Amino acid sequence: MSLYFNQEHEMFRQMVRRFVENEINPHVEKWEEERIFPAHELFPKAGALGLLGITYPEEYGGSGLDYWYETVMLEELGRANCAGIPMAIAVQTDMATPALAMHGTHEQKEKFLKPAIAGTAVFSIAVSEPDAGSDVAAIRTRAEVDGDDYVINGSKMWITNGTQANYLTLLARTSGDYGFKGMSLIIVPTDTPGFSVSKKLEKLGNHSSDTAILSFDNVRVPQANRIGPEGMGFILQMQQFQKERLSGVIMSTAGMEKIIRMTIDYCRQRQTFGKPLIDNQWIHFKICELLTEVEALRQLAYHCVRTLVAGDDVTKEASMAKLKAGRLAREVADTCLQFHGGMGYVEEYPMARYFRDARLLSIGAGADEIMLGIIAKYEGILPSR
Repeated sequence: MSLYFNQEHEMFRQMVRRFVENEINPHVEKWEEERIFPAHELFPKAGALGLLGITYPEEYGGSGLDYWYETVMLEELGRANCAGIPMAIAVQTDMATPALAMHGTHEQKEKFLKPAIAGTAVFSIAVSEPDAGSDVAAIRTRAEVDGDDYVINGSKMWITNGTQANYLTLLARTSGDYGFKGMSLIIVPTDTPGFSVSKKLEKLGNHSSDTAILSFDNVRVPQANRIGPEGMGFILQMQQFQKERLSGVIMSTAGMEKIIRMTIDYCRQRQTFGKPLIDNQWIHFKICELLTEVEALRQLAYHCVRTLVAGDDVTKEASMAKLKAGRLAREVADTCLQFHGGMGYVEEYPMARYFRDARLLSIGAGADEIMLGIIAKYEGILPSR
């Protein structure tokens, strides 16, 4: 037992670990090669185990538990043999549905949240655009009012689960031309006429996760699909971002520790100049330094979870954790690959995949520079305008 996790948490951990070992890891090589995983096969299995609605109300099929259980799940997903599939699951649980669960109407939750929790519907979060990634206030996709409907035109880019999604949680401009005011979050079914997947993107890493450019050509959806009041979309999405960033941190911390311990095992077995690599002081000192950094990050993540569970604003601390996680993951990947030598550079060994997958953390869900800007704002040290 630990300070944060009791026996029930640990039993839940073992269940999630078995799910990863039985339903994800055996298929990783195939899904990575195919550049997609079968979300409509995997998500119902996760839903049947209660993994897709841990913190959501039991009324809609969730478990009604606190975020410590979500933390357990994210840690175990982070230990999978790739980052793409854990990220896709986290999109379903911590990126595309939190605003719906917190601010949606009963009717919306019945219609959209229930199938998301069951895994019978796949969700994507559609915020970024070709000309508006980190600068969310610059989005141009518009949702114009027409009677009881919105008519949506525009495009979205970098959309995880984008080729397989049944529903999008879409951030669109409902008034004005620029700025955070005048945006709304709208649930868009992907079988609506006028919606199309423009392109499936080929990426440096996270190959098993499908990422798409989406197009909206006079897509008509009911205004009843809007989450919360009109014009509040930016605020709701900023709240949603905190769970997205925190989920990435928690998964990455588990992944970093796994890859470091894999490196320790390799360095014990690999003989150079008549002794194991691990006997070199530089190597075992550097590994211990990285383990210390990972543990410090884990404790910062746990502090964020405590803050979140208490209902307090976690934006500054989550931004700090996300910044640190992205930079530390790059250092872990680079150092561990170096200690593997040539074996770290070949694709048939896990190290190369980790090196490619880890790089996204400093870009996705807000780049390092955006995190620094948020921290500066909260510390009151932004330059005067």
